[in-house]
Amino acid sequence: MRQILDRIADKWSLLVIALLQRRTMRFNELRREIDGISQRMLTVTLRHLERDGLVCRTVHAEVPPRVEYHLTDLGCTLLDIIQPLVDWTEEHQHQIAHARAEFDAREGG
Repeated sequence: MRQILDRIADKWSLLVIALLQRRTMRFNELRREIDGISQRMLTVTLRHLERDGLVCRTVHAEVPPRVEYHLTDLGCTLLDIIQPLVDWTEEHQHQIAHARAEFDAREGG
């Protein structure tokens, strides 16, 4: 159970799941939308989510190959759970940034 929670609750997985809730996306679309993620970390995250049955990877036989990712039915069951967390983060991000700045100023960081 802990391994599953670790996977779902990691910051990159949450962001990928939240983005894929809207639509099917290609790798570079996801990478552009997720600030700070490296190509390697996105690859690892997508592979883990695919292995866990939460994301489906579709390769289209084109030149060059087109690879798309979308949430599986199982992955969609997480949306009702993580959406409130995403909403809360968006709503309070400025307050958190302000609190961090105050803390850093106070602590000399």
